[in-house]
Amino acid sequence: MPEGEVVFARPAALEDTPTHYCPGCTHGIIHRLIGEVIDELGIREITVGIAPVGCAVLAYHYFNFDTVEAAHGRAPAVATGIKRVSPENVVFTYQGDGDLAAIGTAEIVHAANRGENITVVFVNNAVFGMTGGQMAPTTLPGQVTTSTPTGRDVKVDGYPVKVAEILAQTTGAAYIARRTVTQPKYVRSCKKAIKTAFKTQLAGLGFALVEVLSTCSTNWGMSPMEALRWLDENMIPYYPLGDYKVIDEVKALP
Repeated sequence: MPEGEVVFARPAALEDTPTHYCPGCTHGIIHRLIGEVIDELGIREITVGIAPVGCAVLAYHYFNFDTVEAAHGRAPAVATGIKRVSPENVVFTYQGDGDLAAIGTAEIVHAANRGENITVVFVNNAVFGMTGGQMAPTTLPGQVTTSTPTGRDVKVDGYPVKVAEILAQTTGAAYIARRTVTQPKYVRSCKKAIKTAFKTQLAGLGFALVEVLSTCSTNWGMSPMEALRWLDENMIPYYPLGDYKVIDEVKALP
């Protein structure tokens, strides 16, 4: 390789700006993957992102394309409106579990069931990250949070919500997958899934969602490396990685 040859660069779809995310948070990796996919598909000039309340609320600082802020949980509703008014645009939401799986449950279920031609990147870190680490709908049984100091008791709090499995049952969903980014092999697989979700929309095939298991080392009370190991050892067994719904038309995409 010639000395000084550039082999790695920031995607054009990402701004050159410092991060506000905590050390060890994997939001930045997921942002990067979205940026790379948008660049590779050549859709930056027609893409519109929707970010609701949560750790991802400042997404418009990072993405170099139009981004809209939505009320808590309402990103799928906003995305539906934008896509229907401007079907030529590529519209995606970027949502956390406290947003999508709690206050936004109705919006995401009905958007999927209607088969809205939008893409959703769902970041599941098993806690409410922005507001102090309280129990989320996705918090694991026995997991300690600021609102469950002795661990989540399923007899009191119910069981964690498995979003990918639920949405895979909706008629309008075209592509539903779960990935993570804790290891290089998982990062590559996650990027492929995100690209498939965007291709699904570009082909007009309907609703697509990629759930990404993510760390929250600050609210989990762990070092970044401990958080990565904890996710692999605890979250993946409860939330298995894989494709949960892939219609035949999506399978046929190049």
